[in-house]
Amino acid sequence: MSKIGLFFGSTTGKTELVTQTIQKEFGGDDVVTLHNIMDADEDDFADYQYLIIGCPTWNIGELQSDWEGFFPQLDNIDFKGKKVAYFGTGDQIGYADNFQDAMGILEEKITELGGTTVGYWPTDGYDFNESKAVKNGKFVGLALDEDNQSDLTDERIKAWVAQLKKEFGV
Repeated sequence: MSKIGLFFGSTTGKTELVTQTIQKEFGGDDVVTLHNIMDADEDDFADYQYLIIGCPTWNIGELQSDWEGFFPQLDNIDFKGKKVAYFGTGDQIGYADNFQDAMGILEEKITELGGTTVGYWPTDGYDFNESKAVKNGKFVGLALDEDNQSDLTDERIKAWVAQLKKEFGV
């Protein structure tokens, strides 16, 4: 069993490709197990002390449909004592007023349920107006924009995973 569970939702495939890149950067499936949230159940979360949550922002500041369907079930999961990192994909130009909102929505809920957020990411280098994913001047996780800044994705993932390895202690 790997140490880290990565739970994601993906409609267009962009977020799923990012999850695979994150998994490889950590060292593969011996370290990170991928769980598509559409196939996951509440018990899957119990296996991990370290979690990564990935969700694109959909439409105008909404959760991706699989996460939207799973969202009520989060109330049944014990996140106490778990370190949780977040990443999201979004479009900062087309949706500047709600860039990465889905990541912020999930982080807020899981924090209320006892999860400890790690993996904060600077807002420098992004051009957006507002986001539910910004707390104390930083994103609550890794913000990726495959529509406008895909050339920065690999570099950002490398830096973020290096940061998480320290914060997770793996």
